[in-house]
Amino acid sequence: MVESRPGFRLFCHAALAAGVAAVCLPLWMAFVGSTRPASDMLSGVLPMLPGGDAPENYAAALGRGVSNASAPPVGIMLWNSAVMAVGVAVGKIAVSMLSAFAIVFFRFPLRRLCFWLIFLTLMLPVEVRIVPTFQVVAGLGLLNTHAGLIIPLIASATATFLFRQFFLTVPDELAEAARMDGASPMKFFRDILLPLSRVNIAAIFVVMFIYGWNQYLWPLIVTTEESKYTIVMGIQRMVTASEEEPLWNLVMAAAVLALAPPVLVILAMRKLFVRGLIEGEK
Repeated sequence: MVESRPGFRLFCHAALAAGVAAVCLPLWMAFVGSTRPASDMLSGVLPMLPGGDAPENYAAALGRGVSNASAPPVGIMLWNSAVMAVGVAVGKIAVSMLSAFAIVFFRFPLRRLCFWLIFLTLMLPVEVRIVPTFQVVAGLGLLNTHAGLIIPLIASATATFLFRQFFLTVPDELAEAARMDGASPMKFFRDILLPLSRVNIAAIFVVMFIYGWNQYLWPLIVTTEESKYTIVMGIQRMVTASEEEPLWNLVMAAAVLALAPPVLVILAMRKLFVRGLIEGEK
C-alpha cells in the first residue's frame, strides 16, 4: 500500500494541475480567438480574455462559411462529419460483432486462419491501400457521397479482436441452453450476446466515432464538392486554400464547433465507456 504523505500529495496535485493547464491552454486560446475580431489575432499580441464578437463570429462560420477559402458553412461540414463518424462507428461495430460471432460460435474449416488474416489487416491501414481503395470507390460511382466516405472504413480488425475476446468469455452453457430451447443462431446473437455486449459496444462506439470524426486524408481524396466537405478538411482549407491572410477568428470558431460533438459523445457515454474498458460484464 502506498503511504500517503502531505508533501507527496501536494506534489501529485500540482503535477496534475500543470498537466490539465497544458492540455486546456490551447483550447482556451482557440475559444478566445473565436470571440475576437480578426484584427486582434493578427496584431502580434495574443489576447488571453474573451471578446465580444462571439455571436457574430459563430453566426458567420455557421451561416456563410469562409468564401475566400472555398469552404462551405460550418453547419454543413459538421453534418457531413457527423454522418461519417456515426456511419463508421455503427458499421465497424456491426461488421466486427458478426465476424467475431462467426469465429467464436461456429465451427468451420480454417476458422483460426480467417481470424489471423483479419488481424493482420492491422498492418494495412487506409493510407497504405489508398490507391486501390480509391479506384474501387470511383468505379462504383461513390465519389462525393456519404457512402464513399463510410464504406471503405467500416472494416475493423481491432474491434473484431475485442469482440472475439469478449465472446470467448461467454459460458458455453448459454449457447447450449439457447440451442436446447430452439433458438436460432441469430436469435441467440440478438437476445443474449447483444445485451451482454452493451458496455463493450459503448466503448468501441466512442473510440470509432472519434476515429471517423478525425479522418482527414480519405475525405480529402474522395470529396471534391464543397457540399461534402468534412469539418477537419474544411478547417484545413480555411487556413491554407487562400493566398489572403486567414480569418483566424472564423477558423477558431470552426475549431471550437468541431470539438463539441466528440466531447458530447464522450460525456454522454462516459460511464459505459469506462466500464467497457476495465471490465467484462456477463
